[in-house]
Amino acid sequence: MLFRTREKPDIWTRLRTAMWPRSSWQRSIQYFRKRVLRLAGSPHSVALGVAIGVGISCTPLYGFHTLLALAVAFLIGGNLIGAALGTVFFNPLTAPFITAAAFRLGRMIIGGPTHFRSGGDVPANLAAKLIHGAWPWFKQTAVGSIPLGLICGVVAYIIVVMATSAFQSMRRERLAERRRQNELAVPRPRPQPAEHA
Repeated sequence: MLFRTREKPDIWTRLRTAMWPRSSWQRSIQYFRKRVLRLAGSPHSVALGVAIGVGISCTPLYGFHTLLALAVAFLIGGNLIGAALGTVFFNPLTAPFITAAAFRLGRMIIGGPTHFRSGGDVPANLAAKLIHGAWPWFKQTAVGSIPLGLICGVVAYIIVVMATSAFQSMRRERLAERRRQNELAVPRPRPQPAEHA
């Protein structure tokens, strides 16, 4: 990068920047919006890619959101960069709300415990206790993430397809206007006077 600092930031600085960007959330959102609008591809392809990324980011498969979004977008013809950008929907600010909403939806659909529990009659080792206690939570969150991801994905698709269509048509008009101005600015050759014999 051109403007990278000479000293590598430590883990705490990187964590703070992930939680609260240096240039404020408003500027980061503007940058994200411009990146999505300027993606190459049809409005449907871009919006489909973003919708896939947003929908998959609602699942409890933490750490695999981007890989899954890219794979699904590749299979169904969504924009790959849009899919990767869509997974930004799951970030440190939204993660608690997305996870809580998916868990509650899953509990409404399939029932089960209301909180993470470490079971009683399980083997003594810690890993087995964690897996035994986390499985009901994971199952509820995974089931709840399906309707939540579909709703968020559809909303994201509608917003992005409308915004991208408007942006691309505006850009086409701007380019056509610039082309017309360039054609008017080109000097026309003057007619040569007729030579008399």
